[in-house]
Amino acid sequence: MALKESSHGGEHMFYYVYVLISEKDNNFYTGYSKDINRRVKEHNNGRVLSTKRRRPLKLIYFEGCVSKNDAKDREKYLKTASGRRYLKNRMKYFLTHNIK
Repeated sequence: MALKESSHGGEHMFYYVYVLISEKDNNFYTGYSKDINRRVKEHNNGRVLSTKRRRPLKLIYFEGCVSKNDAKDREKYLKTASGRRYLKNRMKYFLTHNIK
């Protein structure tokens, strides 16, 4: 789903920072990809070692960045304690009403 959007006559490839939740253990996994649909399928098909034993996983949050470096930096931030707090606050309704 590497969305392309026109901006001042040019096209930009988006890089997506995403958060998955494991339906097995309710823990988050944060990553980035330029093809979010393909990447989520890879996670759920067991092709990603770090999430292989935590399947099934559900996409619960994503952000788009024009710069790959910005996406990598944002992924890194969301993995910090401050970033996790930001996500929990940002998704507080979802987490309150959808987590068992």
